[in-house]
Amino acid sequence: MSNALSIAAVTGVIKYLLENGLVSDAIATSVGDVIVTALPPDRISVGTDERAQLNLFLYQVTQNRNVDWVSPEFRHRHSKLAGNPGSTNPPLALNLHYLLTAYGPKDFQAEILLGYAMQMLHKSHVITSHTIESALKNASQTSTSNVFSQALARVSVSDLAEEIGQIKISPEFFKMEETSKIWSALQTHYRPSATYEASMVVIKSCTDEGEGE
Repeated sequence: MSNALSIAAVTGVIKYLLENGLVSDAIATSVGDVIVTALPPDRISVGTDERAQLNLFLYQVTQNRNVDWVSPEFRHRHSKLAGNPGSTNPPLALNLHYLLTAYGPKDFQAEILLGYAMQMLHKSHVITSHTIESALKNASQTSTSNVFSQALARVSVSDLAEEIGQIKISPEFFKMEETSKIWSALQTHYRPSATYEASMVVIKSCTDEGEGE
């Protein structure tokens, strides 16, 4: 059932890229100690408790309607590769939509962090399976008390990375009205942010996995 972790895995991989970049980039020296989280924005401490922080929040999941994934020809080919030629149930193809937000108690900290993060994601707009595997292995070993780490401990990280294949990250530019709707739904104060789409994340049915074993 490693495939069911695909959504969390993509979030974990993007978070890893941002964290790893902070360590190797001089930006950390100018901004100070920075943390990277994957929390709902309303759970981020602000005001007197605010700190330099990047937060990656999965705010929406949509269906990827790429015709190759829903065509009968692809379903037949996919079923044969999975060792289940009789299956007609196509995999669930998804796009993940993220809100990337920067925080900082001092002037310009949030702007510097957001610019850094956007530069990092622009440079790494296609994440290969090799990078995915490295990120997931790191996540599984970093903190054994972490919920995601515990979930990864129960599956093959290599198989999960292979199933994901690669991730394409693209910026989504909304009008202010659309951005306001997102922040209103989150019921928290607006902060400097950018939105991104990660595609394509594929989840196979339990039946396909079971019959393919």
